[in-house]
Amino acid sequence: MTNQASRVSGRHSWYNFKVTMAPRRPWLLDLPGRTPYAEAWALQKRLVAARQQDRIGDGLILLEHPPVITMGRSARAEHLLVPREILLRQGFEVYAVERGGSVTYHGPGQLVGYPILHLTTFDVVGFVRALEETLIRTLRGYGIDAARLAGYPGVWVGDAKIAAVGVAVKRKVTMHGFALNVDPDLSRFAVINPCGLGRPVTSMARLLGRPCAVDEVRPAYRRAFCEVFALDLEPVTADDLDRALAPDAGPAVPA
Repeated sequence: MTNQASRVSGRHSWYNFKVTMAPRRPWLLDLPGRTPYAEAWALQKRLVAARQQDRIGDGLILLEHPPVITMGRSARAEHLLVPREILLRQGFEVYAVERGGSVTYHGPGQLVGYPILHLTTFDVVGFVRALEETLIRTLRGYGIDAARLAGYPGVWVGDAKIAAVGVAVKRKVTMHGFALNVDPDLSRFAVINPCGLGRPVTSMARLLGRPCAVDEVRPAYRRAFCEVFALDLEPVTADDLDRALAPDAGPAVPA
C-alpha cells in the first residue's frame, strides 16, 4: 500500500469520484455457491456500519444468488409483469430494497458484486460511472464491445442490457452494486420489465456463442475492479469478517 493512497486520493479524468483509504487493508469476500439474498443484504448492512465506524477497510463481495427479484426506490407495481403471489409459487423471492433504480432479477449464472466503499465526496453518479467502467473493462477482455447508454444506468451491448447497476450510499458508504449476466436463464427476465425500461437483456454466453461460467469471470472482474478503484484486494473469509464485526473485535481484517 505504499503509493496506493496517493493514487486513490486524486480524481480520475473520466469520473468524478474519490475513495478514502482507511488504515485497514482492502478486502475481497468471494462467496462460492449461491447465497440467499436476505443473508447478503443483512451482511451488507453490517459491513456498511463497520465501514462507517472505520472498523474495516474498503471491500467487495462477489457472489451468485438463487432466483430473486429486487425492487428499488423507483420501482412501480406495473414493473412486475406477474403477480407477486405467482412469483413466490414459482420459486422467486421478492424484496423491496433501498438501492436506486427499479425492478431487477438476480439468479444463477449472474455475477453479482456489492462494493463496500467509503466515498470522500458524496458523488453517487461518479461512483456509478466507475462501477460501469469495471464491467465495461471486464467485457472488453472477452471481446465484447459494451458501453454506457446515456440516461440509463448499467452496461449495454447495442440496445440490450448485459449488466444492471443500482446502488445506495449511507453516510458516504456504498452498498448494493451490480449484476452481470454471464450465462443466466434469460427467460427468467420475462416476469419483469427490467429496470422499468422495456428493453431486452443479453448475456456473455449469448454474445460469445458458448457456455460461460461465473467462476471463469470472477478473476477477470476482480482485476478490472482493482484497476478502476486503485485497490489491492486481499481475500478474506466470512469467518474473518464475522470476527472483525464482533463487538469486541481487535484489528480489522485483513490484519
